[in-house]
Amino acid sequence: MSDSDLNPQPLPPQQPQPQYGAYQPPAQPGYNTMSIVAFILAFFVSVVGIILGFVALSQIKRTGEQGRGLALAAVIIGFVEVAIGILVFIFVLIAIGIAASQGHSTY
Repeated sequence: MSDSDLNPQPLPPQQPQPQYGAYQPPAQPGYNTMSIVAFILAFFVSVVGIILGFVALSQIKRTGEQGRGLALAAVIIGFVEVAIGILVFIFVLIAIGIAASQGHSTY
């Protein structure tokens, strides 16, 4: 028997295996700022809210950011407010026309 069989040489130190963490999905980008602004402005300046809502939708499609629901809500709220404004304007014109036609003239 040889001497190396009785007294084996120690193995060189091995580097520890890297520890991997649990699976983490890629971080989602935050909310699109323009969709938030469009949503807020849709209540006050409907036309601007509609325009910014459409711009935000196109940005969200390109970048994958969150906020699609806010942008859609801005567009819908803006169009509803414009439609209500048009209806109110028509009713006011009709009311003025009726009031003018029933007025008393003292010629």
